[in-house]
Amino acid sequence: MAKKGNRIQVILECTEHKESGKPGTSRYITTKNKKNTTERLELKKFNPVLKRMTVHKEIK
Repeated sequence: MAKKGNRIQVILECTEHKESGKPGTSRYITTKNKKNTTERLELKKFNPVLKRMTVHKEIK
């Protein structure tokens, strides 16, 4: 039976990685409460390719 609730899984993708020209992507998976947080999520996460903290935004 499926869980009922307001929490959904979201994918966060790095905003600075595409401009760097390096291959690959930096993505993280997390959950958010869609009832309380209706806008897109934006968090600072570590990008292993660029080796620094960057802003990751929710995609899709």
